Amino acid sequence: MSVNAQSVSAGDALDVLRVAWDAQDNGSLTTSWMLHGKPGVGKTQLVQTLANQIGADLYDIRLTTIEPQDLRGLPYYDHETQKTLWYRPEDLPDNTDKPAVLFLDELTAASPYLQPTVYGLLQERRVGRHTLPDSVFVVAAGNTVEDGAVAYEMGTALSDRLVHLHVTANAKDWLERYAVDQSLHPAVTAFLRSRPDLLDTTEDSLRRGEMIACTPRSWDRVSQIMHAVTNRRIRDTMVAGTIGVAPASDFARVADELDAMVTVQDMLATPRAQRADLYPDTLNGLVGLIYGLVAQTDAETIPDVIDVMADLRTLKSEQVQSLPLGELTSFGFELLIRKALAQGLQEAFRDSAAYVDYANERTEAGAL
Repeated sequence: MSVNAQSVSAGDALDVLRVAWDAQDNGSLTTSWMLHGKPGVGKTQLVQTLANQIGADLYDIRLTTIEPQDLRGLPYYDHETQKTLWYRPEDLPDNTDKPAVLFLDELTAASPYLQPTVYGLLQERRVGRHTLPDSVFVVAAGNTVEDGAVAYEMGTALSDRLVHLHVTANAKDWLERYAVDQSLHPAVTAFLRSRPDLLDTTEDSLRRGEMIACTPRSWDRVSQIMHAVTNRRIRDTMVAGTIGVAPASDFARVADELDAMVTVQDMLATPRAQRADLYPDTLNGLVGLIYGLVAQTDAETIPDVIDVMADLRTLKSEQVQSLPLGELTSFGFELLIRKALAQGLQEAFRDSAAYVDYANERTEAGAL
């Protein structure tokens, strides 16, 4: 059974859930949500991000690892009332006004015997005699049979209790709204900007009968490997085991380019007048530098980051003259401004002579 809901990127799905939370918080909309998508597309990450943004406790329940009684609780006999009562399970939010996100993951892979218990949580917001507080936001997630994952078809009795979103991988969205915020390794971000087709290769891998595929989740793991492992031979083996041999081979070439670069920390520590010779002379290198600069941006480094970004467009060496320096500078400032706004660092742009010169130049050219 196909998921005939609108397909959205992970970033757009996060926007939808954030608006839904605001509507629930003001009492105008209370419903449960279902995120469909291939394994590794970022469903869990976006729910974690939502919880962080709204200051909520996250109750992450993997439905494939529990039995119905784990949600219902355990019975005990009350001799005074001569009734069987139930101990509430600790995995469900308490009666509190503090925001909480109840994340029912792997819903479509859960045992059919568990689904009737889940129905009450999704529709009536209760299980047994335990009712979820109004401050609890309910989100479920799962894969489909077509994704090559272990899954059961979702029946209408279950699907009718949910508002559905079909989450798909989008390289531009993932790079700008996840990778930058999480400070992923510049080699990963630079590579995927030039090869957005390799962000998610699940369908191609299934068609070829290959076990390993590229996914947003696997690229996140590649970033962790790049940060943690310095031995190139061992690192390459780990990366190949994460995304597959062919993508890993292409990625290694970009990683080698960035390995040969001066580090972002060294560039920021160098006086501005002496930085020109430190810039990479390849497109991948410059893209990696941009992502690296944004990843290192904080209240202390942002003045120097702005200078390095602004001076990129003025490079004069023969090797970079054929590269789109103006476009790269604009791209870099878009990412940097997004991060500065998120961290309340926008005043640094008003105080930067380098950015004022850049902005005036863009205005005169009719670009601003």
